[in-house]
Parts: sequence; C-alpha cells; structure tokens
Amino acid sequence: DTLWDLAIAEVEKRENPDDDNAKPGEVWEKSLLFMGNKNGGKTTIILRCLEREESSKPTLALEYTFGRRARRHNTPKDVAHFWELGGGTSLVELIRIPITSHNIRSFAVVLVLDLSKPDELWTTMESLLQVTRNHVNKILTKLEKTNPEVAAEIKQRMWNDMQRDHPDYALVDPFPLPLVIIGSKYDIFHEFDSEMRKIISKTLRFVSHYYGASLVFTSKSEALLLKARALINHLAFGYDKSKSVSVDPSKPLFIPAGLDSMSQIGPPPASDSDLGKMCASTPLELWKKVFEKTFPPKSFCNLQDTKDPAQDMQYAEYEVDVMRAQKNQELEQYKRNASKSWKEMDFDSD
Repeated sequence: DTLWDLAIAEVEKRENPDDDNAKPGEVWEKSLLFMGNKNGGKTTIILRCLEREESSKPTLALEYTFGRRARRHNTPKDVAHFWELGGGTSLVELIRIPITSHNIRSFAVVLVLDLSKPDELWTTMESLLQVTRNHVNKILTKLEKTNPEVAAEIKQRMWNDMQRDHPDYALVDPFPLPLVIIGSKYDIFHEFDSEMRKIISKTLRFVSHYYGASLVFTSKSEALLLKARALINHLAFGYDKSKSVSVDPSKPLFIPAGLDSMSQIGPPPASDSDLGKMCASTPLELWKKVFEKTFPPKSFCNLQDTKDPAQDMQYAEYEVDVMRAQKNQELEQYKRNASKSWKEMDFDSD
C-alpha cells in the first residue's frame, strides 16, 4: 500500500469506528425499532430524522419505512430500516418480526417515553424492554450454537460504551442491543413541579446508565429534535457520536451512553427512613419502588387497552367493510341457531 492508501484507510476508520470491517464502497444496512407510549411522538421523531415534511398519523401495529444517506461524495448510499411499534405495550409481541438472527448485528432500539405521563412511564418502559431483551437473548442462545463468533461479538459490543476503568463497570447491566431512551413532550414536562421533574430526571438517568443507553429529552422544538436526531443518526448511519452532556434537571437532559455515573446521579430520591423500609433485591428494583411511590402506575390493563383498527375510519374500504358486515351478520345468525339447537337437545338422564 502507498502512503496515500494508508492515509485514506485511517481516515475512513476514524470516520466510521463502529464498522472497521466494512469495505470501501460497501453499502451498510442498519435497523432501528422505535417503541414506547401510545401517542408519544415516535412517528414525528422518525419523520424529522428522515427530513420528511409529512403530517404524522397514528401507527397501526407495526409500520416500516427507510432512509438512505451517502457517507461521502460519489459513494453508494447506506440504508437505514426504521420499524415503529404502535399500540404502546398492547402489541409488544410483534417485536419478534423485525429483530431476527439475520440482522441482529446491525440492530438498535429507540424507546420513546412520554414525559407528560409519569404514571405510565415505568410500566411502559419495563414491559417493552423486558420482552425485547428476552427475545434477543433467545436469538443469542441459538447463535451460540450455530454461529458462536457472532454471538460473542454482540455480547462484547454491549460493553463498548463502558470502559473497564469506569467506576460503575460492575454495577450496570447493559442492554443487549444499542439503546437510546428519548423523553418526549418536554414542553409539557417543563411545566411540572420542580421536585417531580427532579425525580423523573434522576430515575431516567439511572435507568439509562444501568442499561448502557443514551438519554435525551425532546419536544417539537427544532433545537431539541436536532439533539435526538444526532443520537439516532449515529445508530442509523454511523455519524459521529456527540460527546456533549447536559445533566441539569432544570434543562433538557442529553447524556450519550457511557458518559454518566452513579456518583453524579446520586441515590434514589427518597428519605433514608423510606429507603430503609423498602425491600429490593437489585438497585433497579429499589429505584422502581421509589419512583412508583410518587407516581403510582396505571394498571397494566389500562395500558393494554387499544382501539380496534377495524373500526377506525382512517382505514375504511367500502367493499371490504360491506363484506365484513355481511360475515358478522352470518356469524351472529349461526350463534343464535347453535344456541337454539343446544337448548332443544334432549339429554338422557341416565
């Protein structure tokens, strides 16, 4: 290799540190799954990331779109696949569709939590992350038998943002996929009582740090959307990772993965006497109990409740709806006839 070849290779390596094995001119493909509260702003964030001037609509089940970007002039465009899970926690089992053993090496998760609904926050977060983690762990278990090198690579990558000399290295449990947590509707959240804001902010800082995730608060403000977009573009297109940090609870949080610490976050926001009364087997469980004491969660049934898409006028199709109505009538008639036949049956008492 000439000196110029070595220089070009070094520049490409610095610009794209996460893809050392990529060849020049090779098209990269990344996949991101957006999930979180219903009406939490997931679609709006995706559209802004893809620079599309479209009005957002409610997401039905699992929706897909994609974006393409060129890393440099006259190079093939990389592709990012954007999946969005609708329905809050009601359709969480659908995450098995986009996350597979074929794309897990290039997959990332974006969890969008509605800051204006703290009573739904922990339940939504816990349910979505738990199901996703269980599914990913099943894939990794299979890969350990069929392709152990890939499984080992993914497990090692979980620790990429946490240096071995970090004081919290033994205290965290990184999520198996790159994770970004976005607190949406900051404009509403900013009107909350300062103590409420402090509890929510500290809790999300702890959860993000514990899972090795990046954390950003956003709203419809262009400046805040740009910060969220920077984190997402890093995952989707390999853009440089921001190293700026904002931990002031009176301002929108912005903390890239690995740049926070337990000492800076501090203990759970509760008195020593209250903490002493709480039985918890892990730090995560303790933070959950402290958070839910201030913000009692909505019942899981309420979070599961979702509108029947078949009744939504947004998806009306005349021919299909007429046939469905006819089949519903036939079904009801069948039920009545079956019920009548059952009642008329003569059972032998013997």
